[in-house]
Amino acid sequence: EVQLVESGGGLVQAGGSLRLSCATSGFTFDSYTIGWFRQAPGKEREPVSCINSRKDYRYYTNSVQGRFTISDDQNKNTVYLQMDNLKPEDTAVYFCTAGWGVPQGVCEDYGMGSWGKGILVTVSS
Repeated sequence: EVQLVESGGGLVQAGGSLRLSCATSGFTFDSYTIGWFRQAPGKEREPVSCINSRKDYRYYTNSVQGRFTISDDQNKNTVYLQMDNLKPEDTAVYFCTAGWGVPQGVCEDYGMGSWGKGILVTVSS
């Protein structure tokens, strides 16, 4: 059974940093694309960043480019999202997700088959 467990969320002031972790289990880590999506209050879920199955290609949505960094630790089967220079508009529930057979460069809901429960990130102004 695929399991994705997020941690590291919380409350931070604008300009601050947080690092989200996604601990994965139940699948071959280097066979799945793993991503971070977020859903702000009253808005639809949107992709934030994805790392491909070989862990050598990273996608970032425009609004986080240069501020967020996705990385992985294959020894721990964990993916991280380092979030720097956070802005109030980054406030959202962040979800870790995984998909098998996702084409490189794709970071969309339809490609992902498994989801974590989500974790809240709140950025105060």
